[in-house]
Amino acid sequence: MLRWSKPLIAAALLAAALPASAQDATLPPDTRFSAIRVDVGPLLARGLGPYAENVRGELQAALAKTFADRVGGPGPTLVVRVTGVSFNPYAGSETRFGGGNATNSDYLEGEALVVDRAGTVLLRHPQLSATNASAGGAWYDPASENRRVTYIAGHYAAWLKRGLGLE
Repeated sequence: MLRWSKPLIAAALLAAALPASAQDATLPPDTRFSAIRVDVGPLLARGLGPYAENVRGELQAALAKTFADRVGGPGPTLVVRVTGVSFNPYAGSETRFGGGNATNSDYLEGEALVVDRAGTVLLRHPQLSATNASAGGAWYDPASENRRVTYIAGHYAAWLKRGLGLE
């Protein structure tokens, strides 16, 4: 049974109040942003502290690199809110039973909000990125998990640029 909490009700009302164009649209091809921010509040609310901050740092760096030609000037702010991260255990079993194994995927879920200076959401773009858990290299390497975060952050940023119609 779905329980309607105050934040859930507020989010539903905000989504319903947005014009249809703000919920599913692309941006004009010459759009520039005044800034790019990453919000990991939903992850912090789940107690993911340092891990959430690592995701924020990697995604901020990936967005800065991907959108480098789109930042500067008085335009709106691009806010990317990360709502979920799922990194499945990976032990090198890419082809179980002769085919791909969906349990070997990492996921990064969120939404991009294009916000003007008055705080009005001009566009909302939800996005889910899925990458292969092997992207971090050998599973037994202690640095593998951080490489997986870096890889999925870059994947998310690249597809976001395309999804916003800026590529």
